[in-house]
Amino acid sequence: MSEQKSRVLSGRLTFTSMKPCNLAKCTKREIKAYFENTYDLYESLFTALKDDSAIYKCPDRLRLPLIFYYGHTACVYMSKLLLAGLAEERINPEFEAMFETGVDEMSWDDTENYRMGGSYKWPAVSEVFNYRCQVKELILKIIDTTPLELPVTMENPWWALFMGMEHERIHLETSSVLMRQLPVELVEKPAEWKYAPVNHDGGMTKNPMINVSATNRKLGKPKDFPSYGWDNEYGELDSHIPAFQARKYLITNKEFLDFVDNGGYFDRHFWTSEGWKWAQYRQAKHPTFWVCHGGCKTGCGAALTNCTHCTPLKHIIGNTGFGIGQEGGQEDANRKYRYRAMFDIFDMPWDWPVEVNYHEAKAFCTWKGPEYRLPSEAEHHAMRGEQNPVSFGAPCDTINDNKFQANLNFQYGSSTPVNMYPPSNRGFHDLFGNVWEWTEDNFNGFPGQKTNYLYDDFSTPTFDGKHQMMMGGSWISTGDEASPFARFSFRPHFFQHLGFRLVRNMDQDATTNIRLINTEVFVLGVGLEGNTSALDRSVFKVNCEPSTNLQYHYETEGWLNQTLAKEYGPSDPYITQLVDISIDEATERGISLGKAALLGAGTGRGAFELAKHFEEVVGIDYCARFIDAAMKIQKKISVPFLTENDGKRSKHEARVDEGIQADRVVFKQLTWIPVEIGLFDFVLFDFIDRVMNPKAWLVRLWEMVTQTGLIVVASSDGWDQEKLAPIIGKKLDYVGTQSLKYSDNDEDQVAVITMWQRK
Repeated sequence: MSEQKSRVLSGRLTFTSMKPCNLAKCTKREIKAYFENTYDLYESLFTALKDDSAIYKCPDRLRLPLIFYYGHTACVYMSKLLLAGLAEERINPEFEAMFETGVDEMSWDDTENYRMGGSYKWPAVSEVFNYRCQVKELILKIIDTTPLELPVTMENPWWALFMGMEHERIHLETSSVLMRQLPVELVEKPAEWKYAPVNHDGGMTKNPMINVSATNRKLGKPKDFPSYGWDNEYGELDSHIPAFQARKYLITNKEFLDFVDNGGYFDRHFWTSEGWKWAQYRQAKHPTFWVCHGGCKTGCGAALTNCTHCTPLKHIIGNTGFGIGQEGGQEDANRKYRYRAMFDIFDMPWDWPVEVNYHEAKAFCTWKGPEYRLPSEAEHHAMRGEQNPVSFGAPCDTINDNKFQANLNFQYGSSTPVNMYPPSNRGFHDLFGNVWEWTEDNFNGFPGQKTNYLYDDFSTPTFDGKHQMMMGGSWISTGDEASPFARFSFRPHFFQHLGFRLVRNMDQDATTNIRLINTEVFVLGVGLEGNTSALDRSVFKVNCEPSTNLQYHYETEGWLNQTLAKEYGPSDPYITQLVDISIDEATERGISLGKAALLGAGTGRGAFELAKHFEEVVGIDYCARFIDAAMKIQKKISVPFLTENDGKRSKHEARVDEGIQADRVVFKQLTWIPVEIGLFDFVLFDFIDRVMNPKAWLVRLWEMVTQTGLIVVASSDGWDQEKLAPIIGKKLDYVGTQSLKYSDNDEDQVAVITMWQRK
């Protein structure tokens, strides 16, 4: 009896991508067509699942089942349209909580998310399909009925729609990788899907190094450029690039075979400490999309944990190891290794680029010699050579150039031979498309970058020294991902359609322009973790820099001590006075004392004070070190701090006052307010002065509070009724102001406290 296959496509089956809209002159007709193409592309990908059972499987043990991603992109459309005011109410609050937030595992050996197990109840495919249809219908109505004001800029409400479309196109790519990780029997190639030729023009025989002279590049997308961009693309960085050499082509499967054949996966010396731990954990013997006959681990999760793409053969020609055997040369390698494409396993395309994670790419570099490394972001720009100036507007973007040739924007449903498309005017192939390229840079913002209130935490959480940049796009990159301005990153153990090329310095004594982050980032439940870059700094000179995520700058022992002293020190703390005023206001207005939220929980004192009055309290902060301290104090674990008075230091210990029911409090580290956080009778917003984008938090406040609840906003930096009303006044009524005089580091301060209720 065959499994049911429910409908997942609400529009037209297609694997042809439109080019993005010119935001300076696009029409509603063009926007509608681009939206429908985006929606159709994404849903068309899900038609490749053989039946409904496949969509509930976990292709990767560190990712959720595909049913989540099918619903997720529609949910994000709704979230952004609501924030921008283009939608008035949610279609399905339950789904929009369930499908809003994915998982961002910190390490390759993290435990599986609770939503990956068989006990978690996901809705039927038909229900999620119906939800997607409702969202689609609403968006088409918004396009038809909302006045279009050009150009569409970041401040324009229509930006939210383009954000939803480009977000879905990102998931088109990431979901394709997950499907590629599924057992091949769970997928089937759609009729319109087209793989590329295996080789081109007699094959790639040599991969020489090409010299690039020292040069300068200005990186960053102009704010007024007429296409959608993610926040990390903006700002400006002037970069000097010392002379270097780089491989003409991406490293191919054929070239990587030499590393495998020479025992690269079994020699500790080629790997960093973290990379070796990953390789041992995964029992890796070859790239993840190579298929051998040894029953290798796949990395799938939940019910697929024990499955393997690498099925045994009865007879192996040559030696019993991995790589080319002694008896058969290349023919023997073909028998030992095949290739997992999107929906099929076939003979190894040796001239296609190898797809590996950062750990594997760096091990290959080390194997080739200590002078080899990956390119920097700026070097990737230098390899592109001269390009049309941005003053040309949208036509200068390669995605809009009809003459530009690259395996990009769904030209094929696979990689292509590395010599198939013409080189840049500097002589390098596949700088755009085919597969993404790993770089040596940590992901970080450019000077002057600002987050967008619609998606404040799209990029900044990854400016942590633990995400490696990737450049250039892949065969399935469309829209903004296919733009020369695109900047993305992944953790070093991630797999995507992602490869690399080799680089080396012309002058080993020159300081490279590689950007590494030196800001220490505290990870909740783990502690401080070092930078994950595998660059050998005894060989390569590099200038480190702080994270442009200013919120990470609070993750220090100094800030922790200062915050503990303010909240638990011997003087009457500001936070206890603020809570007292807030409780008086709530009591006077007859607010229910059921459930409260504190945004800006710090090290917990305010949440504990609220627990004197409310049955449930949720304390929220973005700072992991603060939340870690609050949770320890809650568990009566010693958390010491120092105060200083007249030059004398005193030791103290943070404690919860006797009589406070600390178990009423739950602490959460959040970088935004998710729908799943629920409704509260009372919300106290107390870190408006230390978040990077106050508007991103303010626009969500109204959805956090019950119809009869109270919101209190406290600020010592000018966020009064006059400044707040233009942002939150559409949804909330102003009901009063109080002031609070307090001392901060012996300086007199005044906090303005405004009260708000839902209209």
